[in-house]
Formats: sequence, C-alpha cells, structure tokens
Amino acid sequence: MVKFLPVSLLVLLFSASAMGEEVEDHTKMLMDHGDGHLMEMTGGMVMGQNTDKLPGGCDKIAETKEVTVHAGHKYAEKFPGRMYAFDTQEFNFKPCTKLTVHFVNEDHVRHQWMMHGLPKYLYPKGMFHLEVSGPAKVSGTLILPPGDKTYLVHCDIAQHMEKGMKAQLKVGDGDGDLPSIPGVTAPNVPDDYNAGPAEVFAAAKQTELDIAAADEALAKAEAARKANKQAAAAAGQSPGSFVSGTTVIGLAIGLILSAVLGRKFQGMSAAEATAYSFDVLRTVIDYLVKLIGKLINTVFSSKNKSLPSK
Repeated sequence: MVKFLPVSLLVLLFSASAMGEEVEDHTKMLMDHGDGHLMEMTGGMVMGQNTDKLPGGCDKIAETKEVTVHAGHKYAEKFPGRMYAFDTQEFNFKPCTKLTVHFVNEDHVRHQWMMHGLPKYLYPKGMFHLEVSGPAKVSGTLILPPGDKTYLVHCDIAQHMEKGMKAQLKVGDGDGDLPSIPGVTAPNVPDDYNAGPAEVFAAAKQTELDIAAADEALAKAEAARKANKQAAAAAGQSPGSFVSGTTVIGLAIGLILSAVLGRKFQGMSAAEATAYSFDVLRTVIDYLVKLIGKLINTVFSSKNKSLPSK
C-alpha cells in the first residue's frame, strides 16, 4: 500500500492542477485584418464580426445578449453514434439583437461555431465564423437580422457536423426546424440499431459460406483445366489445341446451322422438319459423292497422262 502512495499523490496533484487551469482567451491576441476578420497565429479566428452596423429593417438594436457555447467530445456522449457536439443545440433571440458569442473549445482539436444565411452586404459570404484550435476560447459579435428565420450553426471541420456538432439559431419565431439537430429534430437518415447479434452472426456466416462455395468452384475449374491439358498431351496435341480447334469450329458451325435451320423450320411441324432434314442430308451426301468421284477421276487421269506410252 505504501508503494502506491507517491503515484496516488501525483495523480491527485495533476487532477487538481487540471481543474484549476484556466482556458486561454485567444480574443485578447486577435489582430484586425479588416472587414470583421480577426486572426492570431496560435489558432484563434473571428470572421464576419459586426459590432455597430444595423442590418436593413432594424431601426435600432433590440437588446444586447451574450452566450457562452462549449464544444467538445464529452457533450456528444448523450447522443448515440455521435462524436462531437456543442453543449447547446438550439438558440433563440429577438430580431435585431446584438449578440456576443463566447466560444470555448474543450478538445485538443480544432472546432468552429459557424452561422450561415446572414445578409451578404454586412457579412462576407453570409457567414459569421468563430474558430479556435485546442483548449481555448474566442469571442465575436454580430447583429442579428430582422424577421423570423432559423439559421444553421455548425462546425465546418471535415465530418464534425456529421458527427454531431450542429445546432440551430432561431431569430424571433424562426421559420421552421432544421433536420438532424441532435436532441432537437429527427435525422434525415436514422441510424439502425435493431440488428441484434443473431442477425449479424447469420449474415457473417452466410458470407463465409458464399466465399467457401466460390473457392470450391474455382478449385473444380482448375482441376478440369489440368485434366484437359493432360488429355491433350496424351493425344499428342498441344495444350488447348482441342478446345481452340475442333471445339471452336464445331461450335461455329453449330451456331451457323442453328440460325439457318431456325429460319427454315419456322412454322413447320415436327414431321415436316424431319422430312426436310432428310432431304437436305440426302442432297449433301449426293453432292459429296459427286465431288469425291470428280476428285478420283482427276487423280487417275493425271496419272495416266504422266505414264510414258509404249
């Protein structure tokens, strides 16, 4: 027990220091690059900040509000299948509100709080954007437009929104809900958790059986190829000559005859087709006999001419 005392003390001291550690505020180090674009080299950024220009339709600032938004992996634990999340998934403010957002990143990766659909004459690309790398904080201010509208708020780092870092901000009554806001609205494509271990095991077993059947078919095909090669070698033919020669010619003739006879036999009864086949066969035999006779006569006549006369 005494041996583990120093380790325990170190763990307690580290935990106490971590709990007492303050999140660094990058806002104090931001440099103004113009057009509401503030940036510093350690990973903090504000884009589209607007502290004094009223959107069209706003006669005055309705009210001044501040909100602190935390972002991190731990806020996604209550949403099955999600990796990242904000601590708040829905915001609501009056039209023409001057809003300051304090964005706190609690992960050791980069996160954003990005709002879309704002008037482009005030906000470049219609966007208000807070970004910070690692455990730190950044703050920015904007003035919300008039009217009832629902705005998308999300992290635009690759796949962070799909993994849960998404919210909606309603100005006034909003103009409806956005889909797939964790804990607020239903997803466009719901996750399916109904397949239990039995179904998963059955699918895996079927895949295994299909692979085994394919392997067996390949083995049989290879055995047949080797047997054909050995038979061709025993018959004194080059490997594959039987297939590439006699078989191919026979198949070609068969296909040609099938096409020709198919047209000839169309509409005939079985008896008529049989009679026609015998007539064709007899004609072919007669032609072959005559051809052979002519060849024989030609051979003998050439031999007789070559014999010397006595």
